[in-house]
Amino acid sequence: MSRTTTVLFGIAFSAATIAQVRPAYTLFNAKGKKISHVDMLRTVRTGDIILFGEEHDDPIAHWLQLLVAQDLAAQGPLIMGAEMVEADDQAALDRYLRGEIDQAGLDTLARLWKNHSTDYAPLMDLAKEKQLAFVACNVPRRYARAVSKGGFAALDTVPPNEHTWIAPLPIAFDPTLPGYVKMLTLMGDHASPEMAMAQALKDATMAHFIAKHAVEGTRFLHFNGSFHSDFQEGIGWYLARSRPDLERVTIATVTQDQVDKLEAEHLGQADIIICVDAAIPGTH
Repeated sequence: MSRTTTVLFGIAFSAATIAQVRPAYTLFNAKGKKISHVDMLRTVRTGDIILFGEEHDDPIAHWLQLLVAQDLAAQGPLIMGAEMVEADDQAALDRYLRGEIDQAGLDTLARLWKNHSTDYAPLMDLAKEKQLAFVACNVPRRYARAVSKGGFAALDTVPPNEHTWIAPLPIAFDPTLPGYVKMLTLMGDHASPEMAMAQALKDATMAHFIAKHAVEGTRFLHFNGSFHSDFQEGIGWYLARSRPDLERVTIATVTQDQVDKLEAEHLGQADIIICVDAAIPGTH
């Protein structure tokens, strides 16, 4: 065995040993019991609506999103949708899925996130390959920004022809929901009630487009930041009001210094909880 081969073998052996001692992530159910990938997929398949909550720069979550999407696409009819594309970019996204424009064209016409090419393009390309619908579910950011400054009253000035990109008005809003309370607490002195309203507008709009495109016998897999679906709040709260007939399955992504046991604060956060080692670098 050459010196180079010996060194490479040693590195590979060390990496494998570290991986065995310190896994990159662990899957848990809502009660904090460890589950397998098979268990995760079995649970996901029971849902009409699957809300896949991510940490936006988490590579493990993005990898698992693609695996879940591939599995569901192989199981039967599937629609996908995402927070990461705004409703008024649906036409551009549809053109991309039909092959009328390439990625550069989509980059020009739509307001894509900076990590789109690494984290979300694979999901859209799967939809394109399998000829699946992909729904742009989020509210255009200009309306969320307006509400964060002026409250829901800011939506009164939205032109009638643009109401199709927003959840039906008036927006139901419960400022006492723990998720909104926690958000404002974390923001400290910078917080305002209008900021929670802007978050609710996003949640309501995503729920609206999920419900609008839900088809009996077809699963809807939606990708969003975990905050938008944790503890059955956010999108789930609005879906429970508009479509209580739809069975929802939620997935959350959390980070911990150790992933062998789920910390108490994350119990019940979702039906499936992806616990990722906090030392893993983000995608951006």
